[in-house]
Amino acid sequence: MSTLGGLVWSIADQLRGVYRPHQYGGIILPFTILRRLDCLLEPTRDEVRALAKEFEDGALDVQVKRKTGLTFYNTSQYDFAKLLLDPAGLRANLIDYVSHFSGNIDVFERFGFEAEINKLDEKNRLYLVVSQFAKVDLHPDTVPNAEMGDLYEHLIYKFAEASNEEAGEHYTPRDAIRLMVDLLFAEENEALLEPGTIRTIYDPTAGTGGMLSVAEERLLERNPRARLRLYGQEINDLSYAICKSDMIGKGQDVGNIRLGDTLADDKFFDKTFDFCMSNPPYGVDWKASEAAVKEERTKAGPDGRFGPGLPPISDGQMLFLTHLAHKMRPAHEGGGRAGIVLNGSPSFTGAAESGPSEIRRWLLENDLVDAIIALPTDMFFNTGIATYIWLLDNAKQSERRGKVQLIDATSMWTKMRKGMGSKRKEIDAAARERIVKLYDAFTETEHSKILKNSDFGYWTITVERPLRLNFSACRAADLDGKALAKAFGKDTDPSPFLAVLAGMGKHTYLSQDKFIEAVREEFATAGMKLTPAQYRHLAVALGEPDEAAEAVKDAKGNPEPNVPKRDTENVPFTYGGNTLGDAGRDATVQAYFDAEVAPYVPGAWIDPKKTKVSYEIPFTRIFYTHTPPRSLEEIDRDLEAQISKIMGLLREVEA
Repeated sequence: MSTLGGLVWSIADQLRGVYRPHQYGGIILPFTILRRLDCLLEPTRDEVRALAKEFEDGALDVQVKRKTGLTFYNTSQYDFAKLLLDPAGLRANLIDYVSHFSGNIDVFERFGFEAEINKLDEKNRLYLVVSQFAKVDLHPDTVPNAEMGDLYEHLIYKFAEASNEEAGEHYTPRDAIRLMVDLLFAEENEALLEPGTIRTIYDPTAGTGGMLSVAEERLLERNPRARLRLYGQEINDLSYAICKSDMIGKGQDVGNIRLGDTLADDKFFDKTFDFCMSNPPYGVDWKASEAAVKEERTKAGPDGRFGPGLPPISDGQMLFLTHLAHKMRPAHEGGGRAGIVLNGSPSFTGAAESGPSEIRRWLLENDLVDAIIALPTDMFFNTGIATYIWLLDNAKQSERRGKVQLIDATSMWTKMRKGMGSKRKEIDAAARERIVKLYDAFTETEHSKILKNSDFGYWTITVERPLRLNFSACRAADLDGKALAKAFGKDTDPSPFLAVLAGMGKHTYLSQDKFIEAVREEFATAGMKLTPAQYRHLAVALGEPDEAAEAVKDAKGNPEPNVPKRDTENVPFTYGGNTLGDAGRDATVQAYFDAEVAPYVPGAWIDPKKTKVSYEIPFTRIFYTHTPPRSLEEIDRDLEAQISKIMGLLREVEA
């Protein structure tokens, strides 16, 4: 592939001076696609031309597929060989050739190809480029589909490199895809080997089609008589064009590859699939889709694809997570499985009852998370951060129900001889087999942990402390207008009341009740009175924090909370051996409070109305292994050795 890729990319030499290096991809890629289609059409070209004289439109589509097996065609009299026979008419003839593809071939308009043809002709480069591509044999017998996919991705990488873009925005490394595919197929291994097996697979972020292609390759390796129908949606015009072209070569229905924003407009809203795969952008905002997503959520309600919750606008990867969960074939129809590459944040980001937490809660309480695999760092072209494969399954095997398997594969990699962008590591066949075996075994090991869904849940409880204030009437002179209005009423002149309070002196009360009683007596003597609520408002306004004072009470005699000292605690569902999950809330929370809070915060209480449920997957903590610090003796020996070495060097300098 590297030789072929270099050969195709070298044609860009003809573009020097006319185009800048970052523009080369806009010419090389559509011409590569055109040449591939030209080679695919060659064996049946005459037959299709004959059919075109008898049939047209939909009838021609049917006849071509029936007679040739192809899902596309071209009715022009031209091909690459004939185009070169008329150099003077090359521009018009090439445009005629491109315009006579069947209606499902819309890839060239995505590149603005006609405008580029005109520019190449104007700059006297068109014949040179066409003649160079005519020499490249891209027939499937010479360049198989898998190799052609690699060629497309090699060109994308070179194009991104020249444009100073991230190649990873367009495609996913094949080693990561192969691992995901093998994990997806692991639970259906026997069924996939049956003769005539037909399955569907869907990628809502299809890119150049790498995931779909590898999935088909891996299935056909196991069962050459199987059939995998590929579906994909892609937002980027360039990637969409390449993906669709690649599917054409595989004999797939190109109508199943669609252009558009998956979040804002699901082109397969009425379909579900046996398998789903995705490597969505992470750390990328979804502002462009925000209005459509929120409108759909309102209309569809909790059962819609965004019903579980919405993540922060700054990162939309969890929207694709819930989207895939809704695109799996329903359990009553046999169920579906999904795999998605995410960074670490979907496992833990977000406070209790936030969008991310509610998404995790929905996934776990509906038993949709099958496994999460931590990948090595430096695995992807555009990031060196930690990444994870989430496997979803809505019809788990009996032994996996109610459980999640976590696999730490961060150490299972080999170093690449030459890095590509941020990618410096790869998962080779041996590492892939080891990871899949860990998944299949479903047992506890150093690298595999099995947890119940409820193990990830916890309650965030609100711990209140009593408000303790001392009171003094002399502070009345400092009250502001808002406090005065609350205590005496908006339409009441506070001056007489303030005069009475001023006469009470500077005595400090440690009891709210005693202070109110003293004030009430003074007001009564002066012929004034307030409502019980106004007396409480006045007391609080004249109070100052004092831990030695009695707790302030509300109208019902309950202690008022000290808001600045309000605190929260996270209580695991499993605390104290609870096996009932959220159903064991009251007893478990009370046991936690009695043991962990009450002994250290006298007078504290829990406000049950503020208790929230949350879920978090602390992957790193679960696999954490404590390494004891070195002994002081060992550290001293190292220091002495270094000091001795330094002293020796100093003596050499002095000598």
